[in-house]
Amino acid sequence: MIYPMNLEHGFKVGVTATSAGYDNEVDFRRLESGIKHFEDLGYPVVVTDNVKKSFKGRSSDGQTRAVQLMELFHNPEVRAIIAASGGDYLVEMLPYLDFHVLEENPKWFQGFSDTTGLTFTITTNLDIATLYTNNFGPFGMEHWHPSLFDNLRILEGQDICQNSFDYYQDGFVERVTGLEEYRLDKEVHWKNLNPPNTIDHEIVIKGRALGGCLDVLLNLVGTKYDKTKEFIARYQRDKILWFLESFDLSSEALVRGLWQLKEAGWFEHASGFIFGRPAMYRSEIDVTYEEAVMTVLGELELPVILDADIGHKPPQFTMINGALATVQSKNGKGNILFERR
Repeated sequence: MIYPMNLEHGFKVGVTATSAGYDNEVDFRRLESGIKHFEDLGYPVVVTDNVKKSFKGRSSDGQTRAVQLMELFHNPEVRAIIAASGGDYLVEMLPYLDFHVLEENPKWFQGFSDTTGLTFTITTNLDIATLYTNNFGPFGMEHWHPSLFDNLRILEGQDICQNSFDYYQDGFVERVTGLEEYRLDKEVHWKNLNPPNTIDHEIVIKGRALGGCLDVLLNLVGTKYDKTKEFIARYQRDKILWFLESFDLSSEALVRGLWQLKEAGWFEHASGFIFGRPAMYRSEIDVTYEEAVMTVLGELELPVILDADIGHKPPQFTMINGALATVQSKNGKGNILFERR
C-alpha cells in the first residue's frame, strides 16, 4: 500500500470540484473562510476554476473536471487534494482520467459521499491510500469541530486514535452566513449487531479498511473501474474491514445493494463491517436499517456495527482507505486506530 507524503508546512492544499461546485454567495463565503483557516495554519490553498461554478449539479463537464484534478496531481507544491463538495455526477469524469498521472504523483485525496467514485477507485485500482472524510465545505465553519483537527493531523502523518463523539447532527442545516458550525442535537450511540448477544459487550474488528458511500459503490460494481476483487485478493491475509454508509437508499434498495455486492464477491475475505449513520433512510414495509443489513450480512457470521461516526451525519471520522485498522465498540461508544503499513 502506498501512502502519499505527509502534508507539511509550506506545501499546498488543492481544492477542486469533482462533482458539484459552489454557486451562491453563502458557499463562496464558506469557501473563503476555509481557505483562511488553512492559510492561518501554514497551508496555502490552490482552488481550481470549476469550484465557483455549478449548473444542474455539475461544476463543469466530466473532461474539464478530470483535467483540473490532474493539474493538482501534477503540481509538486500540492500535497493534499480535497473535493469541494459531493453531488451526483462524479462518475462522468472517470473516463477522462489518466490513472498513470495519479499513480506517478501520489497525493492525499479526500472527500465523501459522491467523492467515493474517486477515493474508492484510486485505492482499489492503484494501491494508493485515500481519505474518506470531509469535503472542503466544513472547513469553512467559524470554529473548527475537533473532527476537522483530527482530519488535519492525519494528513500531517499522525496516527491518532479517533474516539466516537458525544453528539451528532441529525439532518441538514440551512446555511445563512456560510460560517455555521454543526448543530449537535442527537446522542451518538453505536450498535453492536453481530455476533449475537454482544450488544453490551465489546466488539473488536481488525482488517484493511475499505469502503465509502453505498449509493456510489453500487454504480461502480461491474464497470472497468471495479478492481475490488483483485484488491481484496492481494490483501486477503489482512482481511478487509468494510466501512459503509448510505445517503438515500430505502430498505429495499439497501437489501438489494448489499446482496449485489455480496454476490459480486466483494465481501470475500472480510473481517467485519462498520456502518455510518444513514442520511435519508426510509422503508415502505416497516423494515429497520438493522433488519435490512442483517438480512444480507447475517449469514456471513461476521461482526457488524451500526451508527458509527462515518459519513453524512457529522461529525465524522477520517477513514483511511487501504490502511490497516482496528475498531473497538462497546456500550454505545467506540474508536478506530489506523496503521500505515
